[in-house]
Amino acid sequence: MPSDIGFAADAAPGLGAAPEAGLLSPVWADTPVSAAVSDRAWLQAMLDAEAALSRAQARLGTVPEAAARVITEAARADRLDLVALARQARESANPVVGLVREFTALVARQDGEAAGYVHRGSTSQDILDTGSVLVARRALGLIRADLERVEGALAVLAAEHRDTLMAGRTLALHAVPTTFGLKAAGWRHLLLDAVEKLDRLSAGGLPVQLGGAAGTLAGYLEFAPGVDRAAYVRELTEAFAAELGLAVPLVPWHVLRTPVVDVAVAAAFVCGALGKIAVDVLSLTRTEVGEVHEPAPSGRGASSAMPHKRNPVLATAIRSAALQAPQLAATVLGCLPSEDERSAGAWHAEWEPLRALLRLAGGAAHQAVELVGQLAVDPARMRANTELTGGQIVSERIAAVLAPLLGKARARELLNEASARSARTGEPLAEVLRQDDRAAALAADARLTDLFEPEAYTGAAGALTDRALSRPLPSAHG
Repeated sequence: MPSDIGFAADAAPGLGAAPEAGLLSPVWADTPVSAAVSDRAWLQAMLDAEAALSRAQARLGTVPEAAARVITEAARADRLDLVALARQARESANPVVGLVREFTALVARQDGEAAGYVHRGSTSQDILDTGSVLVARRALGLIRADLERVEGALAVLAAEHRDTLMAGRTLALHAVPTTFGLKAAGWRHLLLDAVEKLDRLSAGGLPVQLGGAAGTLAGYLEFAPGVDRAAYVRELTEAFAAELGLAVPLVPWHVLRTPVVDVAVAAAFVCGALGKIAVDVLSLTRTEVGEVHEPAPSGRGASSAMPHKRNPVLATAIRSAALQAPQLAATVLGCLPSEDERSAGAWHAEWEPLRALLRLAGGAAHQAVELVGQLAVDPARMRANTELTGGQIVSERIAAVLAPLLGKARARELLNEASARSARTGEPLAEVLRQDDRAAALAADARLTDLFEPEAYTGAAGALTDRALSRPLPSAHG
């Protein structure tokens, strides 16, 4: 009988050609971002960069227009063998060398002369970095659209539950009363911070990369003899950027990795902002809390062992993204100290963490649309939970009322003793205080009938909710 190891080895070649589908990352599996950042999408983005470069050079007369047209028409990812290109990448430590070789051969089959103008004067990093920016722009657009939908749902939740009483919790325990509207408004506020980070990226413009082998554009200038060098490199960069709808960098950013870091940090922040919503939902949906419930269509959240369970899978997946993102962003940040004019390893180490961050942020945002849009809120359970501590949830208020009568220290001592007795015996805090000479008169005062009512001690929760909701969603177009 063959060993398990032998069986796995025999099976591996067949598995190698299978596309990555997110089997171990349900947060982005089968979401729009998965296709937007796939290997095929990255390949197409690099081909888009190659085609745009030829058209930019044609604008300036250093590539024949006919050749640029042939190159552009051939620049289709479905005409190249993606798996073969991935294997070839091992031989050059990046995917562009093999891509240029195979793409040149593809163009040559259509027009031998045009093939001579593929990748003219360029370098791998120009193509891969520009392709990465194109992929990021498309992914960030998907993320931004989903965040806008989440924002709308959060605004509705906050307005509808402006005065819905619930227990505020600190360090996992009941603190003082609050409202669910304020909690939802806080979620929205954090989400708007994420939207603004994405919008700042868009407003500043993600830049093309164009620097040649070592950031001097010498290769491009070699094919443009007799030109004004400063004018030509500026015009070529501008034309390249215009072809792709990207920004024009002041200087090449081969080892000045601000654009990549900005994308990584923004994506990580999106994951964290959505993770805050998810972790709160997970806390509030516990069986013994039961204040909210995520949507659960038939079959979703089923346990493989326990038929009664309907697990909160949307919040779980979103939280998983939030937990992974910081380390991935740290990897990209760690690549900032890139040596020389191209790094041996730091540049290469960015690629997968950047893609993973875009995947996670895109998947989390997409799943959050359903989580927030269909979140079931149970105000009655929220109200009932505020009574679990027998009035202790308003002990802060009672201490404030007693302090002028007894002194701050004695009032605090009294409330500590009364709260401990209430917790031990199950007696309501008001009843314990009525039995204590120091507070009996206060507890019996008819004018203070709401002193022990949680809804009378929500502070400025309603006003703060209104204030938070006054913050508008930024226009997607700036």
